[in-house]
Amino acid sequence: MTDFGLVDDPSRWQAGFERRLRAAYGSAGHPAAAADRRIEEVRAGAARRTVAELTADGGGAVGWVAVSLDEDEPGSSLTGRIVDLWIDPAHRGRGHGEAARTWAEDRCAAAGATRLTVQLTEAEPLFAQYSVRGQTRLRHLAGPGRDVTPGREAAQARDARPALTARPMTPDEYGPWLVAGKDEYVADIVRSGSLTPAEARAKSDRDFADLLPAGPATPDHHIVVLEVAGAPVGTLWLKHHHLPRVTFGFSLEIDESHRGKGFGHASMAVAESETLGAGDSVLMFNVFGGNTVAMGLYDVSGYRVVLEHRYTALPRETPGAGL
Repeated sequence: MTDFGLVDDPSRWQAGFERRLRAAYGSAGHPAAAADRRIEEVRAGAARRTVAELTADGGGAVGWVAVSLDEDEPGSSLTGRIVDLWIDPAHRGRGHGEAARTWAEDRCAAAGATRLTVQLTEAEPLFAQYSVRGQTRLRHLAGPGRDVTPGREAAQARDARPALTARPMTPDEYGPWLVAGKDEYVADIVRSGSLTPAEARAKSDRDFADLLPAGPATPDHHIVVLEVAGAPVGTLWLKHHHLPRVTFGFSLEIDESHRGKGFGHASMAVAESETLGAGDSVLMFNVFGGNTVAMGLYDVSGYRVVLEHRYTALPRETPGAGL
């Protein structure tokens, strides 16, 4: 049996959590300074967390579970988050992890959350039945952690890429690009199951306004038109220095009429060149769940999963219910 005791002072949990999180980020490929920044972001949400210590066998400590509740959009339904679920290796395989997951699901559902999310730095069987909401993909382009492009297929794809060039997006092009980008973002969010269409629209409007307050002139943001022989075939949006030494790719779009011609692989090479030119050594992208085309492109281009976000609806159905 697993017992759960809420803690008034989570400092003991926090220290161990940060130590484990830092090690997980490091093994996943984050540069040390980027891992430090992510730890700072995690600390910022400490006040919203509920932390419980797991005990068993007459009171012996076996692990921790921490959850938080947030509104993804003002006025939207609550989302529960499993911030941490850790079982001491000596006590794994005895059902404590399943008990902790169920505790988190029940507690968040009782508080009114309609979905529960979890962020994973490696595959975790406990959450195999949760749907993939999105992934963060990363590739080292320079420095000690530089990734080797895996496989003959990837090398051939890069060697065969079309001659693609990039130029800054003009003010006349920016308006239509912004409208299309916001619409595509909404579609990605809805397809991933993260939010309702109305919630996704509100998030899209807010995120673009926050990210690009000065439009294409926003510092460190680089929005370019991809061309072949002077003809536009797509667009690329990068933010340099998103994390220390890390450029983040917010979007890479190949026009529908030009898809299937190898421009996706060629555009990745452009993004990598722009990243190195800006002084960063790591390129990172997010991909929403359900976007198998983008996942396949990142696979063959050598971008490994460093974070995976999964979710389930609440209250969660018991396996076999309704059969």
